Amino acid sequence: MKKQILMAALCSFGVYARAEAAKPNILIILADDLGYGDVQCYNPQRGKIPTPNIDRLAAQGMRFTDGHSAAGGCTPSRYALLTGRYDWRSRSQRGVFGGFGGPALIQPERLTIASLVKGNGYRTACIGKWHVGGRGV
Repeated sequence: MKKQILMAALCSFGVYARAEAAKPNILIILADDLGYGDVQCYNPQRGKIPTPNIDRLAAQGMRFTDGHSAAGGCTPSRYALLTGRYDWRSRSQRGVFGGFGGPALIQPERLTIASLVKGNGYRTACIGKWHVGGRGV
């Protein structure tokens, strides 16, 4: 009986380990003022900028060809991407927040894409421009 329980536990662990390994990596690149034809993976003949690393990521992953930003400025666009909400639902009604200064636009209890995936076993990082106030989430 003990051998059967041990075998069942080991088999379950093997299934769990495979399920963990099957999680895809998620990388979101948000670039200000980058046009559809600027990187070569979207326009190989006329791409203005040599982008071999981005091209390789695009070839191995998922590309989106019909994206729309929530607004013309970086703060509302970042807020929408991080929270899934329109910026006008926040206290920011216009303008751009600077760096990490000022009060946080995203309240600590607000669900974000980072907190959602962290709850599913992912590790997260934000590298580069933040522009939603506070110290990050």
